[in-house]
Amino acid sequence: MEMKRINAGKLRAIGYDPRERVLRVEFDDGSAIDYSGVGNEVWRRLSTSGVAWSYYRDNIEEEFTGRRGTVRSEKKSSPLDDLFKPAGDDAEP
Repeated sequence: MEMKRINAGKLRAIGYDPRERVLRVEFDDGSAIDYSGVGNEVWRRLSTSGVAWSYYRDNIEEEFTGRRGTVRSEKKSSPLDDLFKPAGDDAEP
């Protein structure tokens, strides 16, 4: 799911999977909630709202079932990572 970075109230990112009808909301504390059964129109309104935090609180938080989780940060590999590996990391068991 592609996430859209935002800075609205406690919201830090939002994303939507139209096939599964799942909305993911990520917060400033590192938590996330996946809401199921969310339609395209709700996503469109949230993602284009000038007051996304208010829209979320008024139209999503209490209206849809959410499942809590945490934000997973995907570590991107750097070409320099290999230079700084501890000795023995390449050894096979």
